[in-house]
Amino acid sequence: MDVVQLPLKHPELFSSGVRQRSGILLYGPPGTGKTLLAKAIATECNMNFLSVKGPELLNMYIGESEKNVRQVFAKARSCRPCILFFDELDSLAPMRGRGSDSGGVMDRVVSQLLTEIDGLSGSSSGGDHVFVIGATNRPDLIESGLLRPGRFDRLLYLGICTEKPAQLKVVQALTRKFALADDVNLGDVVEQSR
Repeated sequence: MDVVQLPLKHPELFSSGVRQRSGILLYGPPGTGKTLLAKAIATECNMNFLSVKGPELLNMYIGESEKNVRQVFAKARSCRPCILFFDELDSLAPMRGRGSDSGGVMDRVVSQLLTEIDGLSGSSSGGDHVFVIGATNRPDLIESGLLRPGRFDRLLYLGICTEKPAQLKVVQALTRKFALADDVNLGDVVEQSR
């Protein structure tokens, strides 16, 4: 969280040319809380949260996908301080040069994404107080250029929790807003799970 909060609390540290991190990549199996963690970081840091699923930005018309990427970053800048969260990042930013799409659309989308992220880390105003978090189940499929310093240079693995006390806390958090029957014992539910 310091990576996100430090530029907000101490912008003077970044006015002397020190570059802040632009993003973190959360990765791991489905259902391990990547999206929930990104939302929690935004809440804890009192930042706006803008969530985008990678495939939502893709468009069949020439130039529209790249335009959508630019618009998402413009929207994030307009509501700063902001966490810009890309879910399913591997579908938006696959390795370039694979030739799997017609006309190189995905290569252009990846290039536009790199340009926008570089614009954040190179900003003299503390990255415009926009911090990018990506999530994927398959980090090996993501364009390697995104994993370089100043972009998604911190990777955080979120695995499946196997400890029963921790699982109970997760189940309690997920069910706190539900009216459960009196005879429901969440401890028993956790014990019966794998």
